[in-house]
Amino acid sequence: MEKSPKFFLLLLLLLPVLSSCVERQVYIVYFGEHNGEKALHEIEENHHSYLLSVKETDEDARSSLLYSYKHSINGFAAELTPEEAQNLSRREEVVSVIKNTKYSLHTTRSWEFAGVEKSLNKFNKDDLLIKSKFGRDVIAGVMDSGVWPESRSFSDKGLGPVPKRWKGICQTGDLFNSSQCNRKIIGARYYIQAYEKYYGPLNRTTDYLSPRDKDGHGTHTASTVGGRRVHNVAALGGFARGMASGGAPLVRLAIYKACWPVPNHGKENGNTCFSADMLAAIDDAIHDGVDVLSISIGEFEPTPFDQDTIAIGALHAVKKNIITACSAGNSGPAPYTLSNTAPWIITVGASSVDRKFISYVELGNGEKVQGETVTPYHLEKKFHPLVRAAQVAIPDVPKNLSDQCLPGSLSPERAKGNIVFCLRGNGTRVGKGAEVKRAGGIGYILGNSKANGEELAVDSHFIPANAVGYKNAMKILEYINSTKNPTAYITPSKTVLHGITAPFMAGFSSRGPSPISEAILKPDITAPGLNILAAWSEGSSPTKFDIDHRVVKYNILSGTSMSCPHIGGSAALLRAIHPTWSSAAIRSALMTTAEISNNIGKPITDASGNEADPFLFGSGHFRPAKAADPGLVYDASFEDYLLHLCTLKVPLKDMSPNFTCPKNPPLAHNLNYPSVAIPKLKGTVVIKRTVTNVGSSRSVYFSSVKPPVGISVKISPPILYFHKQGEKKSFTITVKAERTEDAGLESREDASAIPKNHKYQFGWYSWSDGNGIYNVRSPIAVALY
Repeated sequence: MEKSPKFFLLLLLLLPVLSSCVERQVYIVYFGEHNGEKALHEIEENHHSYLLSVKETDEDARSSLLYSYKHSINGFAAELTPEEAQNLSRREEVVSVIKNTKYSLHTTRSWEFAGVEKSLNKFNKDDLLIKSKFGRDVIAGVMDSGVWPESRSFSDKGLGPVPKRWKGICQTGDLFNSSQCNRKIIGARYYIQAYEKYYGPLNRTTDYLSPRDKDGHGTHTASTVGGRRVHNVAALGGFARGMASGGAPLVRLAIYKACWPVPNHGKENGNTCFSADMLAAIDDAIHDGVDVLSISIGEFEPTPFDQDTIAIGALHAVKKNIITACSAGNSGPAPYTLSNTAPWIITVGASSVDRKFISYVELGNGEKVQGETVTPYHLEKKFHPLVRAAQVAIPDVPKNLSDQCLPGSLSPERAKGNIVFCLRGNGTRVGKGAEVKRAGGIGYILGNSKANGEELAVDSHFIPANAVGYKNAMKILEYINSTKNPTAYITPSKTVLHGITAPFMAGFSSRGPSPISEAILKPDITAPGLNILAAWSEGSSPTKFDIDHRVVKYNILSGTSMSCPHIGGSAALLRAIHPTWSSAAIRSALMTTAEISNNIGKPITDASGNEADPFLFGSGHFRPAKAADPGLVYDASFEDYLLHLCTLKVPLKDMSPNFTCPKNPPLAHNLNYPSVAIPKLKGTVVIKRTVTNVGSSRSVYFSSVKPPVGISVKISPPILYFHKQGEKKSFTITVKAERTEDAGLESREDASAIPKNHKYQFGWYSWSDGNGIYNVRSPIAVALY
């Protein structure tokens, strides 16, 4: 039917309206910090006035507002069109306009391995836990997927009243009322407005509209930071049995739920966290009175500091002397994959502990291949047919993926009754096992790729299973290819402590250099993140798969999400011992006392057995007991970070009204950091550092250097004399490039052809007191220009 001219006129009139509806999305409009002069309702009205300047009606302005950040962070989140966002960004008082983005969620043995628990069998006044009073009355904020409050890890038995300085609330909702908070979980909130603007209303069969944790990740991280000491706990099948404890067992916990399930994610649940929700959570946490923030969340791609809401929120936290620990990410082993690289954040990599869950694959030729598993299911004790996935894959599967047991890839007619060997790569470890089960396989062997090396992350699979490292995976494939009728048997697993070489770096742990600022060496430190047991949500299965209906109280997970709360718990203990130390001083204490050797005195390696470097473990593996008395610390203030941002020409320097960038700001590598990174060394660079004496009143420190290959490093003065605690001394580090060939590069052309991270050379410098008490060590990373 032919349309009338009036129809086309109406369509033309509606097009701008329809277009704006399609284009509207959430943006964060960021002004910096509050000056403290306005009441909360005045702040919200002020934010409303900015919205009204770009909106046509008062109603539209008010309905578009999601959050008004009212405490330390000055800004708001609202639905805007790109044009409205651009108009607001032109306002002189606006620091930045940030498009709402998605972030992703990145123990019985680990604390004992770190030396925190070792002396508790008898009273020792110098023990870290004794000195810190187990973290009593320090408040740790955990931003994650919520909490399962009924877990024994969150009992408040024996705890005193909630600290009077606490200003937070216990927000109620689905299966969560005010009684769920206690003297252990002293506050709980949830943030979902940006999530619901993107996905629509939460499906309340997939999660609770409350601080309650359906996923399990938040419960795991919170209990690792500060769970109570619970005896005789284990994962499904009785694995890793022992005492579960957080790093600071008497710390008070504040829960900030900002991560929610992705709708229609498929068989495996996945969570996402929106930047506008997270910034609201950090703003409230600062106001509520937390001392430490543990955030096991990171961006999908490298994000400039002025667009990174975790970096922005953490910078505001610095001004209140709040320590923020964040996960480095699980995108290893590729370089330049780090998340959370702002210098005011403690960025944490993941490493192993001295425990394994050993199982063997017995092959039909008599060879036994060692692996690891925590599956509670066992095969009948006899040899069974063994096939590689490519042999039983359906014909449509691409050849390069045929060994990976991706969903729907295996033929039930061919896989039934076999143990199926699958390779790591695309897809999830548990998902591959689920595919073997779907196809009728009776057992599952997961073989590491070369990139995964010997790192073995264990899972509660649905069938008898085993995971083997790359070398043993190649042995199994070689056996399969050598005979017409390969067979195998998977032995039951045993938990083995001691005699295990550790730590080594997890293959998944993201690596430096920092993709945002190479002049700051990241990550800062590593902590246990491989196969960590901690509390779990009883609203979720151990694998979080829809087909998994098992319920557990404690579960084993791997990731930098698990290592980050180890540093959060350690920071809480240090804050209890040193309440006046800055967040930078506590980070420095953790970094300069970290260990670069494993438990047999050899260098820490990566998952393939190669010697690891500071772009993988930062300053080394954490030693919290040593960090309590580091001797010297590298301190830095809020203004120091602003000066650093001036150097980088990042607009966050404008967040403080009383701060102005100098005409000649210091070089980026002159931030007073406990490590040194020079991304493009040509000729000579002189770096300045300042240390503060927190050890013996009268002390002398001597410098020593292990320079990077092809680089000369000179410390001046070489000796530092201190006469009292709190005294500061400055020194310079002169770094000079020697001949290119001395660095192992035959020519400048060869150097440019090598991948960026391979051009770096690594070394160390340290200050020692000569009595063997203090050794304040800092890593050096230098790349020739």
